Amino acid sequence: MSQIVIQNGQLIDPANQINRLANVYIADGKVVSVTDEPVGFKADTVIDAQNKIVCPGFIDLSTRLREPGHSRKATFLSETVAAAKSGITTLCLHPDTQPVIDTPAVAELIKELAKKANYPQIYPIAALTRALEGTELSSMLTLKQAGCVAVGHANRPVKNLLILRRAMEYAASHDLLFMCRPNDYWLGNNGCAHEGAFSTRYGLPSIPEAAETIALDQSLELAELTGCRVHFGQLSCRRSVIKIHQAKKYGLQVSADVAMHQLHLTENDIVPFDSNYHVLPPLRTVADQQYLRQGLASGTINSICSDHQPHDLDAKLGAFPETEPGISALETILPLMLQLVTEGVIALDQGIAALTANPARVLRIESGALTVGFNADVCVFDPNADWQVNADNWKSRGINTPFWGRTLKGQVTHTLQAGQLIYSLK
Repeated sequence: MSQIVIQNGQLIDPANQINRLANVYIADGKVVSVTDEPVGFKADTVIDAQNKIVCPGFIDLSTRLREPGHSRKATFLSETVAAAKSGITTLCLHPDTQPVIDTPAVAELIKELAKKANYPQIYPIAALTRALEGTELSSMLTLKQAGCVAVGHANRPVKNLLILRRAMEYAASHDLLFMCRPNDYWLGNNGCAHEGAFSTRYGLPSIPEAAETIALDQSLELAELTGCRVHFGQLSCRRSVIKIHQAKKYGLQVSADVAMHQLHLTENDIVPFDSNYHVLPPLRTVADQQYLRQGLASGTINSICSDHQPHDLDAKLGAFPETEPGISALETILPLMLQLVTEGVIALDQGIAALTANPARVLRIESGALTVGFNADVCVFDPNADWQVNADNWKSRGINTPFWGRTLKGQVTHTLQAGQLIYSLK
């Protein structure tokens, strides 16, 4: 395998507390040095990163790639190209594929599809229950042995708390992470917007904050009871941030992430009848958004995810409540993180940590850092480059984004995954 040097860049590696001008030396797919040139090193490829930031490749904790089962919407190939263009080198795939990731055979299928797309670092999240029906536990140990990094239930309900307790006990006994998107299905009542001013004005079925916070409370109680490690995904409201802060204070093994769009959009930003703003959990109030931002700045929320959900045009046509929720979000994750830095919400190294080192700690994988011996997963980006979100440069098959047509600042120029150059800006 080739030897690569990335030189003249500002190296920001939060896991190793590095923020300085430095070169990165890569050989046999691994990082071999971030300071001095190793003895006998002869670069086959030189990447000039002058006036650019060099950091670990991004890790996305919440992704749908629409395969297997919904390839009319997107494919592994289309979405991994979008991920590579975005500096993302590791993706976590939710279990609500068709078939559901509830057997080792399906986990193997995921790995095979990833290999065919030439993007092997896709980690399947195993279903907590068989077929995600919420009644019978999956074979978590065999799924872990097949390469699943966690168990989860996507957005599906678990039928009762006893089943959830048994599932979390089973996960804890095998030291498996439970990735929980807190939502009480029955309180949510098939709503499509936050229970507030916007839903009232337009007569839309709504979802109260309590649908999230009650489910969060239940899982926190069971985490304490069972000793299960729990990661709460895609938080959306003020009270959730407060509850996670308290849980961490009292020593529970919990972590949390927020979808990038929740940090930038509220119910006030929704364009009436535009289904690109239809997401779950729904966009909430300005006060909720401020708490999410403060939670990220303080470390209560330690990671940012894309919550990438590409859709075909048919899925987003029709009345707002009849459309499918979700945003195609991989390609906007870097510029939107940089916008948080520009607005003074977080420092740049905090933003990079929320996309690299912190997700790696959640998953307990050797990634998210340019540590010598780790896979050379690297993102090089120009923080000052402007680009427009449009059909000329969009790679995902899903164009369902509320940021379509916007000019954003921050563009990836090179992405390396395990030492392979998988994206280069022409």
